[in-house]
Amino acid sequence: MSTSKTYRIVLKKEPEGTYTASVPALPGCITWGDNVEQALEMAKEAILGYIEVLKEEGEPIPDDNETLEYSLQLIA
Repeated sequence: MSTSKTYRIVLKKEPEGTYTASVPALPGCITWGDNVEQALEMAKEAILGYIEVLKEEGEPIPDDNETLEYSLQLIA
């Protein structure tokens, strides 16, 4: 039986206009796309592949279910 996992994906716009997508809960899980939609789709594929490797190796599967995230914008 599968359980639901939640993953935070951090997108960073690169100078050339592409987007790098990283998944903090899965160290080294980084990909990219030509636009936001493609970067998110690539991140989903990367997460699924990462989880598959963890399962094959009998490792625990981390996620962001207990992670809270806030953004603050400060004027300095």
